[in-house]
Amino acid sequence: MLVTSVSVIALAVVLICAVVRPFRLPEAVFAVPAAGAVLAVGAITPEAVREEAERLGPVIGFLAAVLVLAKLCDDEGLFHACGSWMARWARRRPQRLLGAVFALASLITAVLSLDATVVLLTPVVFATATRMGARPGPHAYASAHLSNTASLLLPVSNLTNLLALTATGLGFTRFALLMLLPWLTAIAVEYAVFRRFFARDLAAAAAPTDPPAPVALPLFALLTVAATLGGFALASATGVDPAWAAAAGAAVLAVRALVRRRTTPRALVRSASPPFLAFVLALGVVVRAVVDNGLGAALARVLPDGTTLPALLGIAALAALLANLINNLPATLALVPLAAASGPGAVLAVLLGVNIGPNLTYAGSLATLLWRRISQEHDHPVALGEFTRLGLLTVPVTLVASTVALWASLQMLGV
Repeated sequence: MLVTSVSVIALAVVLICAVVRPFRLPEAVFAVPAAGAVLAVGAITPEAVREEAERLGPVIGFLAAVLVLAKLCDDEGLFHACGSWMARWARRRPQRLLGAVFALASLITAVLSLDATVVLLTPVVFATATRMGARPGPHAYASAHLSNTASLLLPVSNLTNLLALTATGLGFTRFALLMLLPWLTAIAVEYAVFRRFFARDLAAAAAPTDPPAPVALPLFALLTVAATLGGFALASATGVDPAWAAAAGAAVLAVRALVRRRTTPRALVRSASPPFLAFVLALGVVVRAVVDNGLGAALARVLPDGTTLPALLGIAALAALLANLINNLPATLALVPLAAASGPGAVLAVLLGVNIGPNLTYAGSLATLLWRRISQEHDHPVALGEFTRLGLLTVPVTLVASTVALWASLQMLGV
């Protein structure tokens, strides 16, 4: 009873502090002691801690490399160029700007991860909408929603995908092929709902403050990102950990930036966000303790078996619910080992739930919490009622449509 109570309390403390961030302290400040507490009371054994470290080690290394790669792309001017392109494409029409935000946010989330969309693209979206004189709400919300929804496509798009990749038994290319149709479906549904929900804001006339200036395209950064993506597929096909491809892409841009004195070794280490990496590992340990002391057995009783369409819908719905209750990272860690028994299709259904579901509440994902903080910094406080109404309109229909698309992909590709 003691170990169960300590495990649950430790997870609750970690999640609450990740949401609130008392005194603006990093999440790791609370997660690492919590991991130590569950180990001290015997809720998890040293052997289990070692297993979690071995399982999460490659994922954490991959995440660090992608974070560095995204920051270096920003330093090269990639996101500034994106803002300039959006402004020129929009031609002072908010509807076209929304389409441009959807396109860029979807691609950036898929290729450089949802963190790049939240941290690097969101400020650009605010700046572009301001220069156009457009109401920022629809475009800012698009950045938030797509950081979650558009992270379905590639293993690198979201930490949840990285955590689940090994359990699927799929390679990089196979994973992407199976998730392509659900990804496109989810984005299309979100766009249709956004156009209707924000019809009044999008119809308002824009009053631009200044015309968009042309910006040179950072070709070297684009080519490096393209080569890194090719490296992911090649590494997967040859049995090499894709983290090496991510590290290689980050290293190329890092060397260029260091030679040109545009960055420093300290800045590179900081861009990898070591406290967040420690948080991920500590969270994995705490969640393992909770799963081993009751949560795993409870979820096993309610998780549907198989990969029929009703089963996939049930798995995705349960994953979305759990993501909003305990955050999508713990939900992924808890559900993926159980879903793996039914095959890769069931694991992918879990990803639909934990990636789309967080658009319903602030606490669903750390990305949404971070986006909310960035919005407030740009003098655009997020109204809880509007956020929730938009989530209620988008999440259920998007989840159902993308799950049906996943089922169709599984049938077509014979998985």
